[in-house]
Amino acid sequence: MADQLIRATAADGGIRVVGVIANRLTEEARQRHQLSYVATAALGRTMAAGLLLASNMKRTEARVNIRIRGDGPLGGILVDAGIDGTVRGYVDNPTIELPPNPIGKLDVGGAVGRQGYVYVVRDVGYGYPYSSTVELVSGEIGDDLTHYLATSEQTPSALILGVFVGASGVEAAGGLLLQVLPRAARDQDLVDKLESRLAGLSGFTPLLREKKSLPHIFESLVGDMGLELLPESQLVRFHCPCSHHRMLGALKLLGEAELQDMIEKDDGAEATCHFCNEVYWANASELANLIEDLRVEQAESGA
Repeated sequence: MADQLIRATAADGGIRVVGVIANRLTEEARQRHQLSYVATAALGRTMAAGLLLASNMKRTEARVNIRIRGDGPLGGILVDAGIDGTVRGYVDNPTIELPPNPIGKLDVGGAVGRQGYVYVVRDVGYGYPYSSTVELVSGEIGDDLTHYLATSEQTPSALILGVFVGASGVEAAGGLLLQVLPRAARDQDLVDKLESRLAGLSGFTPLLREKKSLPHIFESLVGDMGLELLPESQLVRFHCPCSHHRMLGALKLLGEAELQDMIEKDDGAEATCHFCNEVYWANASELANLIEDLRVEQAESGA
């Protein structure tokens, strides 16, 4: 099943439904960062959430940043996702592992921690980005971002996230976002019915492992509430725009003295992208060219 995001509405547009399958992109993140089981689950859930939160933005350049900082051994999580279907992310301590929690699942909450904050930045593509901060609820990611949606965006929402990691890698990953808009929130019977069905879900990844498609999952939840699938699904993928050229631009910001020191001590410089773990190397000649560029710019600015 391809990694994809599908949007739908129900109750005459009063309920918004979005689902994402993120198996391959989560596996790519696992391999790139050499993630443990619990780190894979934590980052995979957050990447799925980023894609879901970005899905209602309008401009093609719009993006959502999610940063989670708890008191657990995983450290921080940072994810960047766009309306264009691209996502990237990393965790501070990718190799930590914990025993399963009391119900036998990966202990994401224990890895993230129960004390800390969720920071969400929405860059709508123009003007200043919007930022919000809420306290962690459980460290399980889904609960914490549901709390963010209710408190910061004041939209009754359910965010269900899951990642299943087997011996050979990620077998299922993705998430589901349901939001009740004001026109439907006034219908208490409708809200109660929706809450009852969500409470009956055993999770999201069991449905994927049973080969249930997103439209089938939508149908089981709100099929009798006037479900309308939007006509096109959107492919999603792990993507980082880093490049050798961007790396040189970042090195240039260090200044002439630091660049000269790198030439003399290391005959070059190595840089690793935090988001995708790609390693770039700049040789002594490239660093010398950066120094020359800085000298030219200084001479021009002083003229």
